[in-house]
Amino acid sequence: MTPLAPAGAPGSIRARTHHIIFDHDTRPSRAFDVVLIGAILSSVAVVMLDSVGDLSARYRPQFAFLEWSFTVLFTLEYALRLWSVRSPKAYALSFFGIIDLLAVLPMYVSLLVPGGQFLIVVRMLRVMRIFRIFELAQYVGEANELSRAFKASQYRITVFLLAVTSIVTVVGSLIFVIEGAEAGFTSIPKSVYWAIVTLTTVGYGDLVPATAVGKTLASLLMVLGYGIIAVPMGIVTAEMVVARGGAKLGPPCPRCGRREPDLDASASYCRWCGGPSAGR
Repeated sequence: MTPLAPAGAPGSIRARTHHIIFDHDTRPSRAFDVVLIGAILSSVAVVMLDSVGDLSARYRPQFAFLEWSFTVLFTLEYALRLWSVRSPKAYALSFFGIIDLLAVLPMYVSLLVPGGQFLIVVRMLRVMRIFRIFELAQYVGEANELSRAFKASQYRITVFLLAVTSIVTVVGSLIFVIEGAEAGFTSIPKSVYWAIVTLTTVGYGDLVPATAVGKTLASLLMVLGYGIIAVPMGIVTAEMVVARGGAKLGPPCPRCGRREPDLDASASYCRWCGGPSAGR
């Protein structure tokens, strides 16, 4: 028996409670999960509305009542989870056990620390239980595949990020010299911040070049940003194509042992370690 197995004899109240709360293969257990997720989303919506000044001033008593109602409900649900498992400690220290505990603590913390109730938004993490309801566990494999693609691309992505860091540092320094403090570019770090915002095409507008040269540099950086945004996705996509067998692999590199896709077979040097490619 695993520590999270149902407590009590088969058919007992504790075992039936465990089945409803933790399983998802029956109508009652599915209904329980749907109601639970509805309550989670509703409680988060109440907290978000309570953070709006006008609404909080007008409906503060109602919001407080709803927040405490949800907290009591989730506290009871957490207690039932601990009561229905064979090892309450094992569940309390599990990932979902910790998330469940964090979901009920903020309101109690607010009794000691004003404003602590706004930490209730952590309840959104509990919505991950939706993967059990709709049997989306199959997509965990897809997530693992994506994770492997990122891991295989880590060196090229690192080089890419270093190149981007160099670009924003150089451009930030240039715009600092070109514009100066008169236009708000009072330091190189602040100018580098502007370069990052511009390169990523976010454009907050808090810093704007005033000279023709500065505007030209900003325009070039914006155009460069559109091209750069697609690079990491292309790197990861290429690795996913290789992982799925969409590209054949060539012989392993004699230096690092990694295998190149056939589309890189003509390369003279290994893209991983920089050593001579196989057969070169």
